[in-house]
Amino acid sequence: MKSIWAIMSKEFARFFTDKRMIMMTILPAVGLYVVYTFMGTIMVDIFGPDEDHVPRIYAVNMSVAVAEFAQAAEMTIIDIDAEGVEAAKTQIEQENADLLMVFPQDFDAQVAVFDVQTATVPAPNIEIYFLSTNANSHIALSGMTALLDAYESSLANKFDINRGIENADLATAADMTATIVSSIMPMMLMIFLFSGCMGLALESITGEKERGTLATLLVSPLKRRELAIGKILSLATLSLISGGVVVVAVMLSLPQMMGGGDVIENVYSATEFGLLGFLIITTLLVMVALISIVSAFAKTVKEATTATTPLMFLFMGIGLTGMIGGGPQTDVIFYLIPIYGTAQAMTSIFALDYSVLNIVVASLCNIVLAVGGGFVLTKMFSSEKVMFSK
Repeated sequence: MKSIWAIMSKEFARFFTDKRMIMMTILPAVGLYVVYTFMGTIMVDIFGPDEDHVPRIYAVNMSVAVAEFAQAAEMTIIDIDAEGVEAAKTQIEQENADLLMVFPQDFDAQVAVFDVQTATVPAPNIEIYFLSTNANSHIALSGMTALLDAYESSLANKFDINRGIENADLATAADMTATIVSSIMPMMLMIFLFSGCMGLALESITGEKERGTLATLLVSPLKRRELAIGKILSLATLSLISGGVVVVAVMLSLPQMMGGGDVIENVYSATEFGLLGFLIITTLLVMVALISIVSAFAKTVKEATTATTPLMFLFMGIGLTGMIGGGPQTDVIFYLIPIYGTAQAMTSIFALDYSVLNIVVASLCNIVLAVGGGFVLTKMFSSEKVMFSK
């Protein structure tokens, strides 16, 4: 342990005394927060409705019955002549109006005599013009469509749905947040954790190999096994710091990306964060082990970076599984699959639909895989052909 700690101390000293590496760890997180906040602001400005906006809706040959429904729904509709249709369309295109409805003449009379069973002509048709790129126009369309659907249903009202029930949707705000976050965060965590590991591991192993300092350690009395374990543990600790900074940035920027509001607060408890932290630690061990193996094979940092790119795509692709499949897997056998089980465990935690057993199984698989990677790295350090190849 003394020798292992000596290697770890050396790695810690190299990291914390190198301002460039510290800045490289912090700047991506800061940049991530700034970019996501900026993107969220832009998305709200482009796609979000104005809070104080009063819908401006025009109608030609306005139906008396529909007007009564609109009045009950506190929707104001401006009746215009047919000659004003093109002008109204222009106002919608210029975002000075939201909606234009053109009713057939004598719409109410046509509806009154229309019979679906015996009709030989199409049903009366309402033309609705809107601007899909304008959030206010799109919301006005949704509201008016719902109103017209309600009016149509009232013409042959045989039964009601949810009359007098205000909270028919049983999904809470926390459920909605968990659904969205669980589809995004596993992939983001996989990418950012791997990126942090890659930058540190490549510099620690391939960088020292390229500079010749690793050869000095290999010919010292230090056992190769101790060197491998010291490297893995120190890199995992430093990667955890790097990943933690990025994760915090992601968690802080996610509410901004989604338009503000309490996206994270009041949804996840200390239990979820504790399980996630334990899972991240074991995942980092796997990432460090795999990247270290690739780094040990490579002769230069450039070569190692190229070789680890497929690994990044692998982790990113598996992280995407949180977006498909209709939620996390429930069968414990899926959590025995390396990396995939980790992604499913992350998804289950963020979805608030997790099993502690499944998370423990996925974490233990990570530990087994990391131990196996450490054993392979030890053998590689013991191989003169691998470590001193030109």
